[in-house]
Amino acid sequence: MLSTSDLLAHTLAETDFHPRLPQQRRLYEAAKAAIHQQQLGAGSKLPSSRDLARDLGISRNTVIAAFEQLAAEGYVHSELGSGTYVSDLQAHSASMRGVGSAPHSTRAAVPRNTASSVPLSRRGQALTSFAAGPRFEIQPFAPGDADFSSFPFKLWQRLQNRVWREARADLLDYGQSGGYLPLRQAITEYLRISRSVKVQVEQVMITSGTQQSLDLCAQLLADVGDTAWVEDPCYWGARRVFEARELKLHPITVDSDGMALEEADLATTPKLIYVTPSHQYPTGAVMSLKRRRELLEVAVRKQAWILEDDYDSEFRYTGRPLAALQGLDNDDRVLYMGTFSKVLYPGIKIGYLVVPPALINGFKSALYDLQRPGQLMVQAALADFIALGHFTTHIRKIRQTYGARRELLRRTLVHQLGAQLAQTVTISSEESGLHLVVELPDRVDDVALEKLAAESGIQVKALSTYYLAPPVRRGLLVGYAYCTPEKIAYYGRLLAAVIQSGVR
Repeated sequence: MLSTSDLLAHTLAETDFHPRLPQQRRLYEAAKAAIHQQQLGAGSKLPSSRDLARDLGISRNTVIAAFEQLAAEGYVHSELGSGTYVSDLQAHSASMRGVGSAPHSTRAAVPRNTASSVPLSRRGQALTSFAAGPRFEIQPFAPGDADFSSFPFKLWQRLQNRVWREARADLLDYGQSGGYLPLRQAITEYLRISRSVKVQVEQVMITSGTQQSLDLCAQLLADVGDTAWVEDPCYWGARRVFEARELKLHPITVDSDGMALEEADLATTPKLIYVTPSHQYPTGAVMSLKRRRELLEVAVRKQAWILEDDYDSEFRYTGRPLAALQGLDNDDRVLYMGTFSKVLYPGIKIGYLVVPPALINGFKSALYDLQRPGQLMVQAALADFIALGHFTTHIRKIRQTYGARRELLRRTLVHQLGAQLAQTVTISSEESGLHLVVELPDRVDDVALEKLAAESGIQVKALSTYYLAPPVRRGLLVGYAYCTPEKIAYYGRLLAAVIQSGVR
């Protein structure tokens, strides 16, 4: 049998104990491992610090420091005049043994918990069943992905370096005022000019993106069991947020003019109304002026809050961007939100939320108390990026790029599908957004086509999977932003073949 010194020397030689760790940490980890593996059982006496130091060829102070750490965490204890002994780590659970059980009975080993062996709550199982991450990884034609490879890295680096050189301690804090003031001012001016939003700087809150904006709204404006009207089909991210907050979702059909309210819908009383009026996700429909005014009137009558998600308003390829619904609101019922993740790069994690004046204090307090936003250094760089005109230049550049890719994708699909499918397959004509919708006949299984396309390395999405109610339309969402012209031409032919196989 190995002596304690030999056992620890053998354990220290294992690869788990990296040689760059401090010597006392290596000895501590080795002794702890031996105790957990019951190689040093309860009551085992450890060598004296002097003897162990000699046997291992290390300093006595190193051994003493390791012993002190083990004692502080309860692995060993000292008995005056006797020495240092391994503690009984099972003693604390003696009261949990069954009555009459033997104090030294053998206990079955408990397997270490893993993600797959620990059951989630019912809510957790429901929320993770969609598995959005793997479904939306960047692959050819993945809808909603922007080409952040065209981001001006060097320019951004210079702006960030300038902020860091200023060495402002206040930018290292969480931020208690709804975000970095110059960035909020820049966003205010941008929204007034480009989106016709009625806004004062005090109304703008900087969030980590649309998901957080929606979550704040769900927490502060609704209670568990309240009803939220959502478009059908609906953006999956909004749906997940509302489900996580245990709201009752009431789907409302979307047609070519946006959310179409019917008598059955008006018989319910929503607390929240989620819409993407300027470019509905995922169908691409634009809400008509008549529908917008109707929705505002309903919100006032039912005392509901409208959550306007303007997620890709910058990507309109013909004419000026459409005015926001919020700009028509005279009763302060609309909360307007957007994000920089699509325009700049996803990892920037900066969005904005414009709240009515009556909600400013509550939202500002909740943003700080619940989220601890931070990222003020990045916010400062972004404020300069906008103020110096780089943001406008970048948008203009990528809008031209995406517009050209969109047109190339349309031409490729139309050409490859051929005249024989022109009467059965429709390709969306909206001049905006980051994806096309290839609408299919009702008899076609778009989920099966999605899987078939995946076998060719194409990440399209089935339109029917976005519905809460039984789907009324079938189709495929085909992204084009994160796809070079060469890939569009190549994968476009493959996708057309997949569609042809499903429609014939």
